[in-house]
Amino acid sequence: MMNADEVLQAVTIDDSFRQTLQTAWLRVMELAVWGDVKSGRLGAMSRVRRRVLETGEKLHSLCAARVWIPHPREQLKNALGSSMALKDTLLQLERGIQDVDAGADRPALLVALHELTQQLNGQLPALENRWAALLDTQYLDEDEGDDE
Repeated sequence: MMNADEVLQAVTIDDSFRQTLQTAWLRVMELAVWGDVKSGRLGAMSRVRRRVLETGEKLHSLCAARVWIPHPREQLKNALGSSMALKDTLLQLERGIQDVDAGADRPALLVALHELTQQLNGQLPALENRWAALLDTQYLDEDEGDDE
């Protein structure tokens, strides 16, 4: 049986990590919207800005409290789903940002996005592994129950 308190603790993103992600994302957003960045491709900057905003929404979803979700298994699935959606959006942003080809703030934007990605890559795999391991314990418990 899944320990609801353990699951809730596992899916609760550490406040310092949340703040680090928020700060890194805000830097990317500031540069993408207000920075001197340009693209020779029509509509590319609008797409980049939209992807940055989507990334922020996915970051918020990842860091959101999950106490409103009644079942621990669903909390874990929600956390994993949020993580996968964030990684997908971030990948789309990284692809789109390749179209940013001019402007004095272009290097700073690329660095800011790299830093955000590094922050995520430094913590997210461990969180995902923990969530997956907790999900696996449910299935292991169910298998053990079948033997009785």
